[in-house]
Amino acid sequence: MNETIKEKRCGTIAIVGQPNVGKSTLLNYFVGTKLSITSKKAQTTRYQLLGIHSTEDTQFIFVDTPGYQLKYLNTMNLGLNKTVLQALRDVDLVLFLIEPGPMNQVDEKILSMIPEDTPVVLAINKVDLLKDKSRLLGLIKTFDALGRFEAIVPTSVKKESNLVELMQSLKPFLPIQDFIYETDEITDKSERFLAAEIIREKVFRLTGQELPYSVAIEIEKFEQEGSMRRVFAAIIVDRDSHKPMIIGKNGDRLKEISTSARLDMERLFGGKVWLETWVKVKRGWADDQRALKSLGL
Repeated sequence: MNETIKEKRCGTIAIVGQPNVGKSTLLNYFVGTKLSITSKKAQTTRYQLLGIHSTEDTQFIFVDTPGYQLKYLNTMNLGLNKTVLQALRDVDLVLFLIEPGPMNQVDEKILSMIPEDTPVVLAINKVDLLKDKSRLLGLIKTFDALGRFEAIVPTSVKKESNLVELMQSLKPFLPIQDFIYETDEITDKSERFLAAEIIREKVFRLTGQELPYSVAIEIEKFEQEGSMRRVFAAIIVDRDSHKPMIIGKNGDRLKEISTSARLDMERLFGGKVWLETWVKVKRGWADDQRALKSLGL
């Protein structure tokens, strides 16, 4: 008896929205592991990161993009906005995340940048924060009247509410074709890249409100022997005064950043990690094209 050959679908989906709307947390849910860094601080994501989720008949290739913004436009953030625009032009489908409320200027700008022939699924995230749930139906009607969305799905990424339904709403818009990646692959990024991102997340989480935006991570050496990895990383800051803020009293904060990062690396890589970190000053790096290029920005 011949088995029915299932039709395969595979395509790219850009996850876009304003800073801190939940894009990276959603990507991590879809992939099934902590791949993209998250923080309560806005504009955590700086790089375009692929997260891959494969089922028996579908391969979802998610593109996590930086949050689009219209302020704080230094050279780095202008480049991040350009990354978002490029992603919108190159994908099969756009998953547009917004918070539960009317679209503002930034939302409208993002929507206007999506090519007209690219399908868009709208996810209204953080609906668990709505005190008056009756407002949700009105929002859905308002967004549906725009005639731009193939589906509108209310979700709560934090509560993992309605996310299976959200993924199923994406499937029909992916091209019918063979898988691009092996079914056990979850990203296109190297462990070296992921190590740098993990360290940067800890800086975001463990330092003051403004400091993380002037911080970058440079992996100077990444070695592997069997399941043991040795990582040597420089934390780049913009000013001399930022250095002690990262190091902390008696080196306590740098130790906390390093320990937390090492544990996350061990969970993700599945082996022991020896991590050495230090702090370097590169003044004005976020507005320096050469410095940004060397950091992969």
